[in-house]
Amino acid sequence: MRVEVRIQPKASRDEVIKQPDGTLKVKTTAPPVKGAANRACMGLLAEYFGVRKSDIRIVSGFKSRNKVIEIEKTQC
Repeated sequence: MRVEVRIQPKASRDEVIKQPDGTLKVKTTAPPVKGAANRACMGLLAEYFGVRKSDIRIVSGFKSRNKVIEIEKTQC
């Protein structure tokens, strides 16, 4: 499954918000330095979707606020 995400680094709190257009807005307290905000984003999305962090990868937008994230749901 692919999801469009808009990330907001250095926010006041960590949260995932579903937007009316179907995209997700991820607010994280992590700064956009050395991939810290990307790692925090993937951790928050893992919690949101109930999957492991290793099941989430950034497809495009690694250095952008707008990202396309791919989520693999594993079978138990």
